[in-house]
Amino acid sequence: MSLPEQPSPFSSRLTALAQRVGLLGRGCKPIFERASQLHLPFAAIPSFTDNICWLGGPPLQRLMDLPRGALSGPVQEDKAEARAALLGLIEAEREQVDALDLRHVDSLVHCDERHASLEDYAASDACRKIRIISYRDFLKTLSQSLPNFPDARLDLYQAQWRGERLFWAGELHPQAFASAVAYARLRGLEISLPAEITRYRISSTGLGELEQHYHALAMPSEAWSDALFMQLLMEHHVPYARLSLLRTPGAPEFLLLPKQSPQASALGEGLRQAGAPDMLDYVRQLA
Repeated sequence: MSLPEQPSPFSSRLTALAQRVGLLGRGCKPIFERASQLHLPFAAIPSFTDNICWLGGPPLQRLMDLPRGALSGPVQEDKAEARAALLGLIEAEREQVDALDLRHVDSLVHCDERHASLEDYAASDACRKIRIISYRDFLKTLSQSLPNFPDARLDLYQAQWRGERLFWAGELHPQAFASAVAYARLRGLEISLPAEITRYRISSTGLGELEQHYHALAMPSEAWSDALFMQLLMEHHVPYARLSLLRTPGAPEFLLLPKQSPQASALGEGLRQAGAPDMLDYVRQLA
């Protein structure tokens, strides 16, 4: 009499994981196992680099005011619920400062260059035509960016995930602004202006709520043309929503799967096992 075939160690590990997260039942085990064996080109979520550009990483601040059409998916209710959960992840407060030393501003919002400091930017080809050799030149250059100077107000951003950097939110002549700040630092010029600082931070409550109700995974764009992945979504009527938050070509999208659905939760756990990066683990590291 032949012995019954023993499950492979890999299959045993998958089954143990599925049992641990309570996914075996009502037909969810096959979803988990098939998802965990998908071969997709998963890639890490881009990290922030220490540079002067506000948009040098995932624009998490956009989650505060996602428009209704920001998420895609087949069912309007699923998209609306996912959007509502995301809206609570980031919070902001505004601080009015009577006098802020211009030299404390060290970054830009409207900047396509990647430099470590405003001094580096001021010395780059983008700022090559700007010459400041006197105090008069300094005032003229600064007035290009702040037309109402000396009565101008600085609009600034700060984000928990970007450290202590203060990003100037003005749109006029960022090259002139960077050059003026670099000159003020070089010459020890104290120019104090009123400022409004918008400080963004990750809400621990919002993060906990989102983690309790959703799997949020980074999926490569190739997933949406992968027959096996799409079959899992469609065949089991898995509720989901998609969010394109990153702007760089080839960047992953985020897939939100509600944990209240056994099918969606099984798919989420399986995709994590297959290598899909977890958006919420990423955000937690930035908090």
